Amino acid sequence: MKTRRRILWVIAAIALGAIIVFAVVPSRLAVEVGRAATGPLQVTIDQEGETRAHDRFIMSAPVPGRLLRVDLEDGDSVKRDEIVARIDPLPLSQRERQEILARVEAAEAAERQALAREAHAREDWGQAHRDRERAERLAHDGVISAQALEVARNADITAAQELDAAKYSAQVAASEVKVARSGLVGLDADRGKAGPLIQLRSPVAGRVLRVIEKSERVVSAGTPILTLGDSKQLEIVADVLSTDAVKIQPGMPVLLEGWGGDHAIRARVRLVEPGGFTKVSALGIEEKRVNVISDFVDPPGPLGDGYRVVTRTVVWSDEKILKIPQSALFRQGAGWSVFAIEGGRAKKRDVEIGHRNQAEAEILNGISANQEVVLHPGNELRDGVRVRKQ
Repeated sequence: MKTRRRILWVIAAIALGAIIVFAVVPSRLAVEVGRAATGPLQVTIDQEGETRAHDRFIMSAPVPGRLLRVDLEDGDSVKRDEIVARIDPLPLSQRERQEILARVEAAEAAERQALAREAHAREDWGQAHRDRERAERLAHDGVISAQALEVARNADITAAQELDAAKYSAQVAASEVKVARSGLVGLDADRGKAGPLIQLRSPVAGRVLRVIEKSERVVSAGTPILTLGDSKQLEIVADVLSTDAVKIQPGMPVLLEGWGGDHAIRARVRLVEPGGFTKVSALGIEEKRVNVISDFVDPPGPLGDGYRVVTRTVVWSDEKILKIPQSALFRQGAGWSVFAIEGGRAKKRDVEIGHRNQAEAEILNGISANQEVVLHPGNELRDGVRVRKQ
């Protein structure tokens, strides 16, 4: 009997001791855990953009007159020199007569300028092509790096595209001369003669992107009538902050997302425009922005002119670096720190970081691969606190 009572007292003492221990010793803090790992990392500049026809042509009325109804519809195909609109000119005043003659002179000067630019672009492309051939020979002999060869090839491709653009500009300038000269028909109408209708012809083969003036009505000189372009020759334009634009260089890869498909479309930066502009944000803040123009590397698929996309310009990338989730980092003075999990406890570790994006950060020093770290550390977390995984 006494032995049984003694056993009951011992059990009660042990239970009381356990209760005191659990009451005094703090419970483990539940935390979300991540891990330092070696893998690829990309630093991108993300911005909304849109597609647009590489060469867009706005056909406008060269003289005031009665615009006949336009039979074309949005998306219709047109051939080069095909008639896209007709205008019955009105009698001209003396001022309008002088304006038309001046417009003809300006159009002819613009044509000469476009031809000179085409010749300049052709010489630039010839030089870039020769540089590429030399670079390929030097790379084959191991004299230059693969990166230098890639730069030479990119310069050759870019110069060829600039030459194509210069050719299109020369064609546009020649068409503008024809349009300006067609305004001279109004001089006959001013003299009481039955002048022929002014026929606006397409400067290139392409499609009608938009019919601006569909119905018959009287229009003034310079009134836009329709927009032409080649929907197969698309480019991407995105306006980025000027502080981000200085990090972007021609030739950098671009990933297009948010266009409606289930995969990213590859593109490449062709031009960072040298001039910026002011744009008011949704919060009413004035921002300095710069247009970044990119060309498709992959086929654009169902995308057309004026479609929305999200551009991710890759300004830095590496395939094998030590990285951790961005949410594990927190500021400690001027540097960065993390809570590493060691022996069931959170240990504060000062780390040195390198490149980072919105999700991950490169670790240069402070922790090693496969080290578990606490994600989203709260204010209650301290150095040495016992933790458990959620």
